[in-house]
Amino acid sequence: MNDKGFVIWLTGLPASGKTTIARLLEKELKSKGYKVESMDGDEVRKWLSPTEGFTPEDRARHLRRVMYVSHLLARNGVIVIASFVSPYRKVREEARKLIGDFIEVYVKCSLETVMKRDPKGLYRRALKGEIKHMTGIDDPYEEPENPEVIVDTEKLTPEECMKKILEKVKELGYIK
Repeated sequence: MNDKGFVIWLTGLPASGKTTIARLLEKELKSKGYKVESMDGDEVRKWLSPTEGFTPEDRARHLRRVMYVSHLLARNGVIVIASFVSPYRKVREEARKLIGDFIEVYVKCSLETVMKRDPKGLYRRALKGEIKHMTGIDDPYEEPENPEVIVDTEKLTPEECMKKILEKVKELGYIK
């Protein structure tokens, strides 16, 4: 089993497939006996940052809380699967520096496709002006420049994405 924790940080546009992949990763790793905690954007925001909005400053404050909790868990031998839009490179770099054992996964999907998926109706509402600071619409998403893994959810199934991530995690020596 893993004595050393680490963080798998999934980043991508809303509706790109981060949560689906994170759930599959969590299930697979737990089935192999690893200690795993999933931190998903919507769920964690409710508890760590209920008063934060979605301005760049609010997002950065929220993600700093997430990265600190992820760091605490990882240093105590837990595999953390962090699934957040985390649209800004600078904030993701802060996470990498703080956490150390950090695997950035870019969950790649075109804006056109995520707008078609739109399970929560966020893009539709943003286009009507009902939601401000929507990533991909009136707020930028800065693609990772050097992620450890890129999974393209337009070309790969969620299961294939999960397997690709686990292969990289093994290659990096975090799991056997």
